[in-house]
Amino acid sequence: MRRFLLLYATQKGQAKAIAEEICEKAFAHGFSADLHCISESDKYDLKTETAPLVVVVSTTGTGDPPDTARKFVKEIQDKALPIDFFAHLRYGLLGLGDSEYTYFCNGGKIIDKRLQELGAQHFYDTGHADDCVGLELVVEPWINGLWAALTKHFMSSREKERNEAFKMASNASQRMEPVKPELLYIESQVELLRLDDLGRKDSEVQEQNAVNRDQSSAPTAESESSLTHSIPPLSQASLSIPALPPEYLQVHLQESVGQEESQASVTSVDPIFQVPISKAVQLTTNDAIKTTLLVELDISKTDFSYQPGDAFNVICPNNHSEVQNLLERLQLTDRREYCVLLKIKADTKKKGAALPQHIPEGRSLQFILTWCLEIRAVPKKALLRALVDYTSDGIEKRRLQELCSRQGAADYSRFVRDAHASVLDLLFAFPSCQPPLSLLLEHLPKLQPRPYSCASSNLSHPGKLHFIFNIVEFLSNTTVEVLRKGVCTGWLAMVVAPILHPNTRVCPAEDGKAPAPEISICPRTTNFFHLPSDPSAPIIMVGPGTGIAPFIGFLQHREKLQEQHPEGHFGATWLFFGCRHKDRDYLFREELRHFHKRGILTHLKVSFSRDAPVGEEAAPVKYVQDNIQLHSEQVARVLLNESGYIYVCGDAKNMAKDVNDTLVEIISKQAGVEKLEAMKILATLKEEKRYLQDIWS
Repeated sequence: MRRFLLLYATQKGQAKAIAEEICEKAFAHGFSADLHCISESDKYDLKTETAPLVVVVSTTGTGDPPDTARKFVKEIQDKALPIDFFAHLRYGLLGLGDSEYTYFCNGGKIIDKRLQELGAQHFYDTGHADDCVGLELVVEPWINGLWAALTKHFMSSREKERNEAFKMASNASQRMEPVKPELLYIESQVELLRLDDLGRKDSEVQEQNAVNRDQSSAPTAESESSLTHSIPPLSQASLSIPALPPEYLQVHLQESVGQEESQASVTSVDPIFQVPISKAVQLTTNDAIKTTLLVELDISKTDFSYQPGDAFNVICPNNHSEVQNLLERLQLTDRREYCVLLKIKADTKKKGAALPQHIPEGRSLQFILTWCLEIRAVPKKALLRALVDYTSDGIEKRRLQELCSRQGAADYSRFVRDAHASVLDLLFAFPSCQPPLSLLLEHLPKLQPRPYSCASSNLSHPGKLHFIFNIVEFLSNTTVEVLRKGVCTGWLAMVVAPILHPNTRVCPAEDGKAPAPEISICPRTTNFFHLPSDPSAPIIMVGPGTGIAPFIGFLQHREKLQEQHPEGHFGATWLFFGCRHKDRDYLFREELRHFHKRGILTHLKVSFSRDAPVGEEAAPVKYVQDNIQLHSEQVARVLLNESGYIYVCGDAKNMAKDVNDTLVEIISKQAGVEKLEAMKILATLKEEKRYLQDIWS
């Protein structure tokens, strides 16, 4: 069988899931995939690999390859490697990213670029999938086209072997042109006709069309589509639905003796610290649009250490009532305290099936649904496809088929992905769907810890760690309209409620009350957002809203350093802060005025987006990028002439992009260069770690 090497570099499991899908589909297309995580360097060797290579790479942080690819990237970036090191290698790469971030799909691009620099050639053009609009829009056609590209590669290789002498004589240097995914769909369909499973495919299509005829003849009162209802042409279309993902878990629920369970049971590579909350303060007024809280953790009795600008993870549980609702819907409430025992099914068709590492052994069902599985995750099409076979009602079955089909991609985006639907929403929307617990354990991803920026300096607050957050609230409108809170911020707000101070000044919690609530935290391995090692370098900080968090730590740290070294030379500090209203959500107003008055903060530039203009002011400075533009000469001088640093923290979707565009405009104008050259200058600043971003969706 025609073999190819399949590597994935994953951070949260997306790239792994896609690689596993490729692996499972490969056999049906006449290929054998040798699947490995890119970190498992003992299981493959690219230096001697003769088979084609397929790589699926996600992106983390602000454009970095995932942690699992760090060692691999370091090895291939070795400057001593010759330029023909991978000249024997033919590969196709699928990058995953989010266009809300400035460096879209950069994890994949870094590896792609370096492989080519070392002589590797594409046999299939690179795909860049965008989580902002839905990964599947690129992933599905890319995978569909892969089989024809591989077939073409193997045919070319055989032809090459037969005519090697002729080829060497006629055109030794000719390079194989990569095949474009968009041109391969028809070829891939032709390739499918050669398969042995035509009977199964035909019967599947006939079954879908029969269901379709049944439904299309039924009268409907609804004229608009919804999560549970479709309209023509989709409701009358013949559907191309994905293959059923193979089941691989066998679940046994065993009555337990009621042992104690803590968050520390959650598997993690990093050490976990359970720390008390020593203070909680509301930083915004009650009439502010968003509620912002500051929380102080007491880390004095732990080995946890941090620098200003670092981020750390909070380990949070799922919402208690959502867990109870899910248990009820699965009819497992009476067995919630039972231990979950997992085994791989003996007859599974899933290649390389393994027990999920994020589900610890011998823990209760309640614990696993609370601490281990992301039950709020938007269900992937593979899960929707699996639910089809556990749905008894014909109309509901058809709608689930539509939502996971190629023809129903727009409805999936609108009613599942964009609506932030969860598996619980789907189970309530389709009451005849009765999936086994094993299906959810197979498909639900790991409940990820939530990252927060440190908002303090250990010099200023020894043994303490501050962080701030907005209580996230959003409307979920899948079947009924519900106001939901963020998984972590909603839980944190509930945890700190008994000790929360409603005033906006940071003051200590009163002693002698109930014991301090505790939470579990762990360090983040990819911290890079630090003050320059040379304190004389000028810095520009851009942080509207809660994006100000790391800069409070910077300023506290700088204040202590200047006290310790009164004769030292410290560079200028700029802060561009923005909020909606001066009187409602101007976070850390008194602290910033204090830093400015003492000269720790040289320039404080604040903008208020929702306040009315004052006096004669016709065009108020609404956003941080407007203020940056207003001080374009000084900003350009700091970055281009004074070897300064710029830090951007906050919203990736709008603010970070707008700030980036403003910087391009400023550099272009002030340096007198074209826009493309200005973009290159900014890219160089990023490479030199002088343009740093800590941004999120």
